[in-house]
Amino acid sequence: MNKESIIVIGAGPAGLTAAIELLKRGYAVTVLEASDRIGGISQTVRYAGNRMDIGGHRFFSKDDRVNAWWAERMPLQGAPAWDDKQLNAQKDFVPGGPDPEREDRVMLLRDRVSRIYFHRHFFDYPISLKWSTIRNMGFFTTLRAGFSYLYSCVHKLPETSLENFYINRFGRVLYSMFFESYTEKVWGRHPAKISADWGAQRVKGLSVRAILKDIFRKLFGGGGEVETSLIERFYYPKYGPGQLWELAAEEVKTRGGEIKMNCPVVGLKAGEGRIQTVRFLENGVERALSAQAVFSSMPVRELVSCLQGVPVPEQVKASADTLPYRDFVTVGLLAQRLLIQNDTRRPTVHDRVPDCWIYVQDRDVKLGRVQIFNNWSPYMVADPENRVWMGLEYFCDEGDDFWRLSDEALIALAKREIEKIGIARGDAILDAHVERIRKAYPAYFDGYAGMDGIIRFLDGFENLYCIGRNGQHRYNNMDHSMATAFEAVSILAGGEKDKTALWQVNTEQAYHEQK
Repeated sequence: MNKESIIVIGAGPAGLTAAIELLKRGYAVTVLEASDRIGGISQTVRYAGNRMDIGGHRFFSKDDRVNAWWAERMPLQGAPAWDDKQLNAQKDFVPGGPDPEREDRVMLLRDRVSRIYFHRHFFDYPISLKWSTIRNMGFFTTLRAGFSYLYSCVHKLPETSLENFYINRFGRVLYSMFFESYTEKVWGRHPAKISADWGAQRVKGLSVRAILKDIFRKLFGGGGEVETSLIERFYYPKYGPGQLWELAAEEVKTRGGEIKMNCPVVGLKAGEGRIQTVRFLENGVERALSAQAVFSSMPVRELVSCLQGVPVPEQVKASADTLPYRDFVTVGLLAQRLLIQNDTRRPTVHDRVPDCWIYVQDRDVKLGRVQIFNNWSPYMVADPENRVWMGLEYFCDEGDDFWRLSDEALIALAKREIEKIGIARGDAILDAHVERIRKAYPAYFDGYAGMDGIIRFLDGFENLYCIGRNGQHRYNNMDHSMATAFEAVSILAGGEKDKTALWQVNTEQAYHEQK
């Protein structure tokens, strides 16, 4: 087989996975990364001895290729981590696995706790049917929710929107309490204006029925598959997801590949049904590389606008130009202590709340979600014994009024809102840091309606492979993004023309994380 030069656009999970798999097969690979950071949205930001996971990344997949790939580069935990020792935690450590207190290249086994915070009460995420839920909702609201759900079982709405998708699975009462306002926070659009495709992809089979099945499975010891949002444990790199992708970047170089940082792609010259040349900026100078194949994880909107030498159909151009994205800002806050207390039965260090994520449903704050990095990994915090390191997530559009606020204004807002909803006092914040993330979430409205036409057009280029979250304009998890890379490399190496399998990753009804 002729091992020719491959251009990979983007050094995130999809791009780096593709680069390593191509190098293993003997191809020459050059990775072009537009920013100065490895990992895309899966990067880990370092600040004053603390680390921030941008978006939060659980390592759990039903795809055996993905699990093996992770474990090959970061072996699973074989001894207690710092907080495991503090709590005398009993976990299924891997015999002979690395000791996280002594070694850095290790995946930790973590408990998943994610809850909804609404009107200063915690609710399970997803909503469970526990006594605490009934108590916090109130008896009559619970009755209304129950009858509303039963009504939705009989009177199904046409799933022409995300709103109808949620109502069909949870009833209108639970939808209005726990989905409507939060969805609007995240996307900047009411769920009635968002395609049901997003729910079908992210929520999959999760519903009140799935929650009931999960309860009975636990009560009576049954097996069976578990819905993605009900998974209770996951693996996590000692220093966050960026640690894995930084290791992967080093592996690309060790295997003979090249990674060019701060090199945004500005043009792709095409002809005769192929991408011939990739143009990019390096130190402000435009350069070009000939390409036998291109693996693109750059946003579809930018990819289409960069195409040169071939006419782009008007409908494809119009759809691509209006493909929407949602950006976000993370404000890291270092706190002495929290106001909220651990009301669970889970033991925690200093009895802090055990949550990895807290979803903030209150309509009177812009804050959407809070990460507590101590609970992802104690090694993400310089002083996990005495400090709590949080990430407050705000969803916005690049260039809007919120995006343009100064770091000082964003930090002041974060302090006010975290105190307003009773999570921590503003004067207990010791330090803060701001990160702005572009095109974090491909959105399912506006130009998305023309996505099928865009796919057909892009697949017309024989040597172009669209991979990853933004490369496919699909809200993929990290393992899905990696799976697109595996599929693309397999198609190329096998000399296949049909790319259907590449676009079918994360479209089946059974979620990838079921296992």
